[in-house]
Parts: sequence; structure tokens; C-alpha cells
Amino acid sequence: MDSEKSGQFSSSAKNSEDRQRQTAADIARKKVLAAYNSNAQNTEKSASITRNFNTGKTTQSTVQTQPIAKSQPQAAQSTPTSYKQTPIATNVTEKRDAAKEWQKYHSAWQNYYQKYYSEYYAKAAQNYVNTETEKAKEKVKSDYRNKNLGQTADLSLIIENLPNNPTDEEEQGIMKSLKQKVREKAVKKASHNRKIKRYIPIIAGITAILVILFLQYNRLIFAPIMAYVSPGNSNDSGITALDPTVTTAVGQDNRLMIPKLNVDVPVNFNIPNDEASINNAMENGVAQFAIPGANAMPGEIGNLVITGHSAGDIYSNNQYKFIFSGLERLSVGDLIYIDYQGTRYTYSVTGFKTVEPSNVAALIYETNKPMLTLITCTPLGTARYRLLVSAEQINPAPSGATQNDQNQGEHIDDGSANESTTEVMPKNEPTFFERIWNFLTGNN
Repeated sequence: MDSEKSGQFSSSAKNSEDRQRQTAADIARKKVLAAYNSNAQNTEKSASITRNFNTGKTTQSTVQTQPIAKSQPQAAQSTPTSYKQTPIATNVTEKRDAAKEWQKYHSAWQNYYQKYYSEYYAKAAQNYVNTETEKAKEKVKSDYRNKNLGQTADLSLIIENLPNNPTDEEEQGIMKSLKQKVREKAVKKASHNRKIKRYIPIIAGITAILVILFLQYNRLIFAPIMAYVSPGNSNDSGITALDPTVTTAVGQDNRLMIPKLNVDVPVNFNIPNDEASINNAMENGVAQFAIPGANAMPGEIGNLVITGHSAGDIYSNNQYKFIFSGLERLSVGDLIYIDYQGTRYTYSVTGFKTVEPSNVAALIYETNKPMLTLITCTPLGTARYRLLVSAEQINPAPSGATQNDQNQGEHIDDGSANESTTEVMPKNEPTFFERIWNFLTGNN
């Protein structure tokens, strides 16, 4: 029964709506026809004035229309009631006027329907908004009456949908619920802020630890990377094409070149054998580490020792802090060049050795050839051990090498070296903690 009633109700509502639309359309049609009839009379007057002007007549008809004769039939006096009854145009002017009238007629209908449907849908939207607002208000009242106001999801929904004229009891209940909601939100926000404040020291501590770890150990990350990047930001200046069998006259700048690693770096000779002097020299390239029994110069019989950094802090301004980071990539037979006092000396790698930093005796051994040893720290990023790369001179011919008088009688056996000397091989730049310790102790 309910479904039949609802169907009849919807059908009746639809018929009523159709009748309203039909009535509105009839009214609009009548208004448009009336406007058209009025325009048609004005058009007839205008056409009469135009014909009289063209024929040269200046009668009263050019100013106003003649009254209709009483003997004229009633049908002739009336204006056409529809556009189909409009007289047929007899010339170009009348045709143009008729076209303009048709455009006016068509535009009038368009404007009417546009206005009608615009107002119709605007009223429908307003009715929908009003209906939904009333439903929301009724829900608030129902929640209060059923003691379920506290279950309303959003506080803003309660405030926006308060009853227009609440009773005293409803008003007190609503105000109580609002206060409860505000209190709950304040407590929740305060609890959230307390949790955040509780974690702020932890986050700050973790951040500080990460920063300190980066300052201390960043070289462990960047040194292996820089081992495969051109050290010292130097470009390949043609050292990969050097001929080791040709003795070349060069400039007076002392330089060390390793084609395989694309290393081309200044060499500082005759540096005092103390840590500060050697470290200062390694800020400007690589340095000679001269000790008794291993203090030969290029072209002299004995061991020429050159040291350089393999790692440093990424924020350090020393451009040579990674200059020897790629020494581990060398192989036996690779070439090393040294320009010294206008002559280029060529060396061929013969071996590798990893020793303790205090094992200086590993640099001192008997030889009848000009030898070269490169020193750097290993593993990369640390100063735990020292990597020694040995090479022998192949050009100019070793047979023409001279004897270094300072090497005579200075040989120390490997077995007693650690007992008879206290020197330590140079190391990388100080770490973050070492810098702090040196600053606190005044050991600069």
C-alpha cells in the first residue's frame, strides 16, 4: 500500500509540475507575441515613411500614420497574431526588416527559457540546502534528547547547526556539551604537546650524535670514493703518454706523476724530519720523509721516501688530502715519474708492503740502485697502518746513478730497528677528536 501511495504521489507531483511548466510556457508565448505585434506595427509605420521618402512625397504620412478608415474591414485593421501571418516582403528593405524581426522573436524565446530554467534550478538548489540544514538541526536536537550529543563526530557541526530558538533545557544541554568538547580537545592537545616535548631532547641528542659521527668518520665514506676520482682535482695533462725510455728535460718545478692514477702533484724535498714540518709540507702536495739510511735524492743510489695523505675530512681545505688514496690500485710494473732539478726520472713499481706506523726500519735497506718508496695510510680513511709502495729507477739508466754519502754506515738491521729508533711514519690529517684533544692540550 505504501509503495502504491508513494507512486501515486510522485505521479501527481510530476503531472502538477508539467502543468506548471505548460502554463508558464503559454504565458511566455503570449508575452512574446504581444511584443512582436507591437514591433510589427512600428515596422509598418517605418516602412511607410521609407516609401514616401523614396518617392519624394512630404505628406503627413512621413511623420505619423493615417487613421484607419471606418469602412475598412476588421480583419485588415488587426495585426497578424503569429509570425506566419506576416506579409510577404516585396523588396530588399522589407526582407531585411522581416529577418530582423525573426531574430528578435527567436532571441526573446531564448531569453525566456534561459531565465526560466535558471530560476528553476536556483530555487531547487536553495530548497535542497534548506532541507539539509533542517535535517542537521533535527539531528542535534535528537542527539540531545537521547543523551547522545557527546557522540557527535565534529564540534564544528554542533556549532553550525544549533537550533534557531532552543528551549532553556536544550540550551543548557548544548552549552554543557560544547564545554565538554572544548575540554576534551584541550586535554588532547596538551597531551600531544607533552609527548612532543618529551621526544625533543631525544631527537636533539640523536642529531648531535649523528653530526659528531659525521665530523669524525666522514673520511671513511669519501676516501674510497676519491680513490677512483682524479686526486687533487688535477686534469690529465698528457702524463699518460709519457715515454719511460726517453730522458726528457723539464722545468725546475719538482713534481711527482703517476699516470695510472692521473696524479700530478708538487714534491717538497729537504723537509725537516719533524711532524709539524712534514704535515705543513703535505698541505702543499707531497713531502720527502728523509731519515738516516733512507734519505737519497732522485738519481742517487739509496731509498728516496715520499709521503702523502690518503684521506682527510671532507670539510678540510687541503686540496691534497686524498692525493695518495689510489695507491692500492697500482700493480707491479706501473710507472711513476719524478721531475727534479730539470730532469725527469722514471720508476717502475716492484712491490707493496703494509707495516705498523712505528716500523720505520722497513724503509732502510741495502741497495745498489736508486729506489723510491711511497708512504700513505691504510685502510682508507684511517691511520692504523702504513702502505709502502716500492719502485726502482729505470730511466735514466741506474748504472749512472751517484752514491749518497749520507747513506754510508747508516744501515739498521730489520731485527733491531724497532729497538733503536722512535720515529713514526707520517699520517693523515688529525681527526675531529684529535683536533679537539690537541687544542685542549696545546699540542698543535
